[in-house]
Amino acid sequence: MPAGVFTAPLQRPVHVGADWLEPAQRDYSRADHAIWDDLYARQMDLLPGRAASAFLAGTQKLALGRGGVPEFARLSAELGALTGWSVVPVPMLIPDHVFFWHLANRRFPAGNFIRTRETFDYIEEPDVFHDVFGHVPMLADPVYADYMQEYGRAGWKAMRHNRLKALGSLYWYTVEFGLVMEREGLRAYGAGILSGPSEIRFALEARSPNRIHLNVDRVVRTDYVIDDLQPTYFVIESFTDLYRQTVERDFDTLYQGLGPGFTYANTAVIDVDNVIQRGTLEYHLRGGRGSGATPV
Repeated sequence: MPAGVFTAPLQRPVHVGADWLEPAQRDYSRADHAIWDDLYARQMDLLPGRAASAFLAGTQKLALGRGGVPEFARLSAELGALTGWSVVPVPMLIPDHVFFWHLANRRFPAGNFIRTRETFDYIEEPDVFHDVFGHVPMLADPVYADYMQEYGRAGWKAMRHNRLKALGSLYWYTVEFGLVMEREGLRAYGAGILSGPSEIRFALEARSPNRIHLNVDRVVRTDYVIDDLQPTYFVIESFTDLYRQTVERDFDTLYQGLGPGFTYANTAVIDVDNVIQRGTLEYHLRGGRGSGATPV
C-alpha cells in the first residue's frame, strides 16, 4: 500500500510470508474430518429449498460431500477449470489489504483449521467449514466469481479513502448475508447464512427481520451485527444485478459523500427503501441471542 494508508496491525506468524499463505494445507485428523462430515450433513439437510440454486450447483460441481475436509489442491484445480479461482490456506484472519490482494487475483483465503465439537454450532473466527462450504461453491458461478474479484480490486480504493467500514458493509450484506430473489422465491447465497443452522431459517422464514431490495448507496451507510442474527437482509434480483450495481457505481464519488460513521441503524427502514417485508424486529427488541430470545 502507498505510504500513509492505514493497514490493520495484525501480528503475522513467523512461518508465513507477506502474502500470509501457509506453506501447505494442514493434515486433518480423523476427528477433524468427522466434524466436517457432520457439519456438511446438517447443513445439506437444511439447504434444499432455501439455498440459492447457484450454491447448490456449486456443491455438486465441486463434490464437497465426498467425505472429509476437501483437499485445497484438488478443489483449486476443479474450481480453476470452472472460473479461474483457487483456494489458498491462511492461518487466521488476515489483514484487509492482503485479503483484497488475494481476491483481486482470484484466490480465496480459507482458514487452515476446523472448529471443535465444543464450538460446533458457533465459532467467532471463520474456519475451513465456513470458508470452504459457505463461500467456495458460489465461486463456481461465473458472474459471482467476477463480482468477488471486483470486490478485491475495490478494496484498496476503499483504504485510500479511509472507507473500509463502508465497503465492509457491502461485503457483509452480500457475500456473508445476501439473499437473492429466484423464480421459486427468496433464497440465500451469503456464506454466513449457508454455513449456520439458525440463520438459514431466520433469514428466509422468520417474521422478525426486514427484507429490502439491495441499494448500494444505502447499504454502505448501514451498520451491521457481527455476533447475532441479522435484523435486516438485502435482496438482489440476480448476480448480474449485483455485479451491475457495484462495478458500475462510481465509488470515488460515493466515498466522498459519506460521513465518518454509519448513517443508518441495522434495524432501520427508510423512505427510499424498496421493501419486500418490513419485519416485526421482535427477536432483537427482546434482546437477541444474549437474552435467550427465540428467533421468530
